[in-house]
Amino acid sequence: MFLRLTRLFRTAGRDIVTLWYACRHPATPRRLKLATMLLGLYILSPVDLVPDWFPVLGWIDDVTLLAFGIPALLRLMPQRALQDAHSASFSLISRWRL
Repeated sequence: MFLRLTRLFRTAGRDIVTLWYACRHPATPRRLKLATMLLGLYILSPVDLVPDWFPVLGWIDDVTLLAFGIPALLRLMPQRALQDAHSASFSLISRWRL
């Protein structure tokens, strides 16, 4: 079970780094940058659909939104920006590995 969770966090972290670099690319439309910023603000915001102080339910809406939002935003990115973001995120993550 922990191996599965570790694999999930690695994949999500890689996608987050890729989304970060894709949003910094000049070819990315402003509407996608805005959508990414709004997704990040919702995750960090204390105002949620289900408040975070509920033990498990408070985090499920955040995790679900990340699980569907990040891949959707990556699919909408221009191909050139996504290729550059993948290579930049791969070089960054490869420096972190031991």
